[in-house]
Amino acid sequence: MEMETVRERMMRLFIENIGRFYTVNDIIAILDLDLKPFEVYKHIEHIVKSIKRKTNGEIEIAMQPPRCRKCGYLFRDLKKPRKPSRCPKCKSEWIEPPAFGAVMK
Repeated sequence: MEMETVRERMMRLFIENIGRFYTVNDIIAILDLDLKPFEVYKHIEHIVKSIKRKTNGEIEIAMQPPRCRKCGYLFRDLKKPRKPSRCPKCKSEWIEPPAFGAVMK
């Protein structure tokens, strides 16, 4: 039996659970990965492109943006998936991380 790569395992998690969203820490725990969060964010950047291509655009990865737990500020304009360190509005570091999931187009 062939071993799946980390990206293949992550892609399978997303596709088998369409509509369900996961934070990076959820993904690390569910798949029992020995990776740092920034490494998982890098994999997600590639998976976004791969899933779209492999499903002919029928499935894509969506991101629920990070949100400040203190003032509710929503980080809508992120260029890359990541957890911001501080809220630009209230300067709080109490940030809810982004969550990712597969959705039908």
